[in-house]
Order: sequence, then C-alpha cells, then structure tokens
Amino acid sequence: MCGIAGFVSLDKRLNQQHLKSMAGSLAHRGPDAEGEYFNETSNYIIGLAHRRLSILDLSTTANQPMISHDGRYVMVYNGEVYNFQELQKDKLPGTVLKTHSDSEVILECFARYGTTCFNWFNGMFAISFWDIALQKLTVVRDRFGVKPAMYFFDAHALIFASELKAFENLPIQRTLNISAIKDYFFLDYIPKTQSVFKEIHKLPNGHYMEYTPTEGLKIKCWYNILEKYQLQKKPISITGAIEGFDNLLSSSVKLRMLSDVKVGSFLSGGIDSGIVTAIAKNYNKTLKTFTVSFKGEYDEAPLAKLVADKYQTSHHEINISFDNLLADVETILSNYGEPFFDSSAIPSYYVSREAKKYLTVILNGDGGDEIFAGYRRYVPFAKYDFFKPGLFVKNIATAANAVLPVSHDKKSKYNYIYRLADLARKSGLHTYLSATIDSFEGMEKYLIADEDILTEVNHDFEKISKANLSGLQKLMNLDFDNILAGNLLVKMDIATMAHSLEGRSPLLSKELLEYVPGLQDSLKIKGSTTKFLLRKLAEKYLPAELIKQPKRGFEIPLKKWIDGELKDLIASYILESNAYCRNFVEPSFIDKIWQREIKVGDEKRAKIIWTLFALEVWYKKCFLKNG
Repeated sequence: MCGIAGFVSLDKRLNQQHLKSMAGSLAHRGPDAEGEYFNETSNYIIGLAHRRLSILDLSTTANQPMISHDGRYVMVYNGEVYNFQELQKDKLPGTVLKTHSDSEVILECFARYGTTCFNWFNGMFAISFWDIALQKLTVVRDRFGVKPAMYFFDAHALIFASELKAFENLPIQRTLNISAIKDYFFLDYIPKTQSVFKEIHKLPNGHYMEYTPTEGLKIKCWYNILEKYQLQKKPISITGAIEGFDNLLSSSVKLRMLSDVKVGSFLSGGIDSGIVTAIAKNYNKTLKTFTVSFKGEYDEAPLAKLVADKYQTSHHEINISFDNLLADVETILSNYGEPFFDSSAIPSYYVSREAKKYLTVILNGDGGDEIFAGYRRYVPFAKYDFFKPGLFVKNIATAANAVLPVSHDKKSKYNYIYRLADLARKSGLHTYLSATIDSFEGMEKYLIADEDILTEVNHDFEKISKANLSGLQKLMNLDFDNILAGNLLVKMDIATMAHSLEGRSPLLSKELLEYVPGLQDSLKIKGSTTKFLLRKLAEKYLPAELIKQPKRGFEIPLKKWIDGELKDLIASYILESNAYCRNFVEPSFIDKIWQREIKVGDEKRAKIIWTLFALEVWYKKCFLKNG
C-alpha cells in the first residue's frame, strides 16, 4: 500500500519541484521510502513519484519507481496483487527476478503481455506504467475500486495521484464542481468519475486510461460486474455452495496473510469480519484483533469479544469518547479532500489509529453486504422487482405513505415498512435512491438544484434496470458500482492510510467475484434472512449469538452526538448566515430542521444535519484554506 503521483506535461508548466510536492502530500500513505522518475525532453516532461509503505520484500531493491528488465517501462504502484507468486510461475517462466515483491511481477507481466494482464491480477491496485518507447502513460484501477486513482487532464497535461490533496499546489485550474456538490446532497458522496473540482476526475473501478502526447487521452473498461450477473450458473445445492464458498474464502484469507510485516484483523461485531478473523487465526496463531467501543445502544464491542474469546486472539477495544471526537472530527472529515458524509469514517479512523500501534496490515469484512446481499433493503427486491412496479403496487404504496407516521428508529421493523412503502411509490432512479439513501430523499423540494444532477448515476441506473436480471441482482449491481466503489471503499482507504495502515478485504477477491454473482438469489436472500450463504458458513465458524444478528459495522450514535456533544460545533458551522451549504439547501429549511420544526424522523434529521456539517467542514478547512 502506497501513494503514487505523476504527470506528462507538454507546456512544461510542471517541474521536478511539483513532483516532489505531490509526493510529499502523500507521505502518510508511504512513510518508509520515496522515489521519483523524472525526464525532460524537447517535447514533454514526464514525472512519476512513489511513497512506499513496505509490506513485501522490505529491502531497498523493491523501492519504486521500478524499471522493467528490458529498460522500456517505468512503474509506480499502489496496492497488493496477492497471486503474484502464481503469476510468476505461470506467466513469467524462466524470468529471473531481482526482488521477492509483487511489484516486479506486475511490471514484468505488463512488459510482456500489456493490458491483458489486468484480468489476471487478484488484488487491489492503482498502477501507472510509462512506456518510454511509445511515450505512453497507462494508469489502471482494480475491479472493485479499492485503491484510488484521480487525474487532471487538459490540452497540455495529464496529472494523476492517489488523493485530491496531491493537486493542491500545482499550477492548474481547480474550479468548484457545483453539479457534483448537488449530487452529494442526493447520494451523500460525490459519485462515479466526478470530484469536487471540475478539472479533476476519478478513474472508475475496472477501467484503465492511456495517454500519449500525440493521441491524447483514452479511457477503457476492462472489468464489468454486470457481465458476471448475466452469466447465470445452474442452480447449486446449499451444501455445494457452502463448500465452494468456504474453500474460496479460505484461500482468499490465506493469500492476504502473506506479508513481511504483522497482520491483524478488524472486528465490528458482525459476521463478515467475524468469519474473516476466524479463518485468519488458522494462519496466524498470535492474531491481533481490534474493535471500537461506544457507551449505549451502538456498543457492539461485546459481540466482537465473543469472536475474540472463541479464537483467543490478542484483542484490543478502543473506547471512543467525546474528548477524542471534539478534537478530531474536523480533521477526520477533512482527510477526504471533498465532502464526505459517511459518519462511520469516525470509528474507522480511530480503530485504524490504534491498530497501527501494533502492526501495518489489517484485514476487514468490506464487501460482504454488497457481494452476499447483507442489507435489509435487499429482502423485498428478492421477491419483487421494484424497478418495474405495477400501477396497483404504486397506488397502494402512495396511499400508505400518506398516512403512515414518520419513523424514528432505523433498526425497527416499522422503519423497514415505512421505507418500503416510500420506495414502492417511486419510479426511475428515485426508486434506487429511496432504497439506498435516507438523507434528503423525500426532501428534494428543499434543495436548490436544477435538472443537471445525477447524470452518471442515472446512466448507470438506466443500463442496469433494463438488463435481464432479477430485482435483487439489479440493486446489488448498482450498489457495487456506486456505493461500494464511491463511498464504502473510499472511507476505509482514507481512514487506514491516514495512519499508514494497509487494509485488506478477503471478501473482495477475484475468485469470489467470479463465483458469487451467478449464484441463485435464494442463496443470498432466504425468506427475510439476508446474506443467507454467509450466515450458513458462519455456523461453522462463529458463536450462535452472532449469526442471527442484523448487519453490523463500525456505527456511531449520530443522533446523540448531534443533539449533545457536537451540538455547539455543528451549529457554529451550519447556522451561520453565510454558511456555504445554504447555497444548496434552503436556509429556512436548515434553521427549521435544526429547531425540529420539520416533520421528520430523528435518524433522518441527524443524517440531514451531518450531510450539511460534512460539506461545511470541507469548504472551510479544505477549500478556503487551499483555494
């Protein structure tokens, strides 16, 4: 896990000092070594920079940038390709390597096979290759979007980096992307290829880009999960599915234990991280585990401890108190470089900071909900395709929604029914938004927005909603391409890398992604039971108390904090008459929602306020500071 940056500049406005500045801004991603490749010709300047977090082959020989054996390619790379030993044996027979790292295998595979090799890589990665002979820059991002890659492009330069902050001190235009900020209020994050700046874009997961000074920029897709959902397998028995899944997951965990530094595991109190931890203990008898602890309804530490005790891990509970939060919340939100809503970034930040005191690599359960159908909202879609509702269903849902009182408890059965009635009356993209996002959904009339919103997400929705898939498959496919790649994986990458900690996700493996999407829906949702296959496997590994528990994650008592410990801080941001958020949300609505004069559930109110707060912190702490 590292930080990468670079550019090809035709007008030579960029120099070696700019390259060093970009690398310096990414030092937290790679504190162990730094390196650069810089070459100035009469036509262009090429610069590649790398900040290394040493995981495999700790010698300086494995430092980057790395040059291929034939001297033609230069590479900087962020991530891990776990099957590199297999690739070395099968794809590079007879090649004598100088290191024991995955980096060299990746580079030599590309030198020999070109972009075809991306399909062989099992892991998380953002990689840049410079072809000296063809003067071509190639940047690729993994199929899930675990590792970030952002780029600036105009007629005179292509610039890429792992994080937005790397672009701050460069002589380039950075104009606020108002459409992207409007999208943020509908989604709670900035989606797809957009960033908060018009000129800076995100390379989508499963894509690569090629740039030459003469031909410009081309972006190509090399992986699309929709194709995996469309490749339906023959129905398989639950016994056969569990056995196949168990073998694949065990292999995935084993690969992710490969490291020349210590590896531990996050425990959130849920079955995803619990199973990963249970399997990991087979390969590390002194495994360290970490969880966060809150006082009150969100304290899942006791559930996590059940797993830790069963497998006798060296367990660490991190108690998050108000004293921590008030001092750190603005820093945590600012780390993302753009507005970012997900409040679980807070416990993710703290648990990563604690884990780094003991080790450098941490396993997690990311992807379990999106790959195996772990959200309650998946249950109705397993029974009915709400993306194509009949008029009768819409009419009944509309009538019910009009008389149902608002829900105040997101974990209650009533809240589930309330939200189901709400989404069933919607159509088009708003069906998806209602099923996934619960902040401003239903409150759009208070947003100061035009029709130039959600363009990319709507395009994705139109394509998938028309596909020959079940309602469940459509919803899961949309979540994979949007929420997982654009929100959840971003959250964990920034939270871990802020502390120079590498996060690894065994449930997001190439093999599982080839296996699970094509399984029949009944192995994912059974009656009202979510991630059925994962729960059946959990019977082998976990205490019975955990298996029937609802979805778990590093959650926080958001309602309590907004009304209590963080109340004054949040008010100082969003209630100011010149608050930036008031350009996008009617000021009177902000005041009324704060004063509880709007009819809305407590959970939804808290989410709305947090959305405003996160935007305002970014604007004041990031944009105005560096604008």
